[in-house]
Amino acid sequence: MSAEFLWYIPNQVTPGHRGDTVTTDHNSLETLTAQALALEEYGWKGALLGTGWGRPDTLTVATALAARTRSFEPLIAIRPGYWRPAHFASATATLDHLSGGRVRINIVSGKDDLAAYGESEEDQATRYGRTEEFIRLVRRLWTEQNVTHHGTHYRVSDSTVRPRISARADRPHPTLYFGGASAAAERVAATVADVQLFWGEPLADVRERIERLRDLSERHGRELPPLEFGLRVTTVVRDTTEQAWADAQERVAEMAKSQAKSQNSPRRAAVGQQRLYDLAARGDVLDDNLYTAPGRVGGGGAGSTWLVGSAQDVGKALRKYQDLGITHFVLSDTPYLQEIHRQGEQLLPLLR
Repeated sequence: MSAEFLWYIPNQVTPGHRGDTVTTDHNSLETLTAQALALEEYGWKGALLGTGWGRPDTLTVATALAARTRSFEPLIAIRPGYWRPAHFASATATLDHLSGGRVRINIVSGKDDLAAYGESEEDQATRYGRTEEFIRLVRRLWTEQNVTHHGTHYRVSDSTVRPRISARADRPHPTLYFGGASAAAERVAATVADVQLFWGEPLADVRERIERLRDLSERHGRELPPLEFGLRVTTVVRDTTEQAWADAQERVAEMAKSQAKSQNSPRRAAVGQQRLYDLAARGDVLDDNLYTAPGRVGGGGAGSTWLVGSAQDVGKALRKYQDLGITHFVLSDTPYLQEIHRQGEQLLPLLR
């Protein structure tokens, strides 16, 4: 199966994200554009832009980067609640039109600083119910005209988004990525998402989740093309296996020192994040080179587990995920621009 390879561009107010170079212009248009142009140079498909209240608005950043690039495809993370469906459908349809069909969307259903933008806390069932309704309505607004919808969470009447999304051979509308490991999240993915994103779990765990999601798709009568699968993971690549592990272990030791100084309160993690934290109890290294120690000392999200090794080591591991059915890869390491160059030269050619 063919696969697509994307990167991650930090979308942060505070510099030094996950060990990135600390500079005063870390989130300037020039800095972010330099990363997007480097991704184009090496042939990456695009990059994920993270979201959350207190971070730069992802759609604005994506628009700026699309205007300064030719083939770069932003994978724009957004949260239902922060956006109303019709407003979001219109804004993204406009960017898709202006960029020549380069928009991808990552729907994030996790908790955020809801009160800061006027939302209230919801239980898990309500939160994912709203997410499913949001996705269904946005898809209709992109593909139908004069849409009327009176649902549990959203209502529109005779709504037509303009400009219209231009259907293309490989996609009728911007691809909708989705994450989450709870039963509620998996039901949403199985029924309405285009791509389910996993974090870096062992191969056997990913295989089990793919099988379960395919079964859920059948049981819930999925009406869309088959669900596709993606992997979001940190890739620590060095010239040799030994150097990669030495650098990875040194970084974990520094993370442990920082964690000890911060004296953080115990973490309350979402189901997917807790799965990553729990991996450390099974060993520091799982499969051939999945490093779980970062999650034990403060790593979160895609920084909880790392694939470590030479380009050949990491490429071999990624091909094993591809053999399971993963066709969308979102990789990264820090410093971001340096690693775009390193992995663009050493890793990406092996993956093609």
